[in-house]
Amino acid sequence: MAGLRRILSAFCLRVAGDGDGRGSLKMGKDPRKPRGKMSSYAYFVQTCREEHKKKHPEASVNFSEFSKKCSERWKTMSAKEKGKFEDMAKQDKVRYEREMKNYIPPKGEKKRRFKDPNAPKRPPSAFFIFCGDYRPKIKGENPGLSIGNIAKKLGEMWNSLSAEVKQPYEKKAAKLKEKYDKDIALYRTKGIAGLSKEDGGEDDDEDENEEEEEEEEDDEEDDE
Repeated sequence: MAGLRRILSAFCLRVAGDGDGRGSLKMGKDPRKPRGKMSSYAYFVQTCREEHKKKHPEASVNFSEFSKKCSERWKTMSAKEKGKFEDMAKQDKVRYEREMKNYIPPKGEKKRRFKDPNAPKRPPSAFFIFCGDYRPKIKGENPGLSIGNIAKKLGEMWNSLSAEVKQPYEKKAAKLKEKYDKDIALYRTKGIAGLSKEDGGEDDDEDENEEEEEEEEDDEEDDE
């Protein structure tokens, strides 16, 4: 939800700026740090933005209208049409992981941990499981609702639930967490995860929010 909105905002600024996709939304960012990897939908949005600039070089872009049109167009595309963007995302992920392995952060800044794609994925929280159940319904009933407002509505719905209604989601989350703990313990006994610590990586707890955000971003892309 928030992740996809951030991607759309970033690409509108990047393409309108220096045009090479390396624009940054953060001031003071290390210029040597590899740019973040892009999703297939992000590549699609970038392509739409470039097409618009060619057709209307002097026109400004309305973010809400632009993101809505991109979303509608993405929904009508076949798997084959989306394939080229998925290939671009896979190649960019390889590029990003390669560059991050060699990246040395400035003193005082931790190096981002390389994430093994074979490592067990962190389980979703009770709220994320709830969102997975109700997000499609809200989107179906409110086709014009923005991503941010969908997230807000889900949050309001969750907060209004009684402890009894929340219990099934919390139980499911607890079971998934228990399975994850077993899987990650087995994974670590194989000596694979130790590489991240030697590489100057961050602790698991520090990566948790980032991983949940990336997984949420993937869920949004699947919904489009």
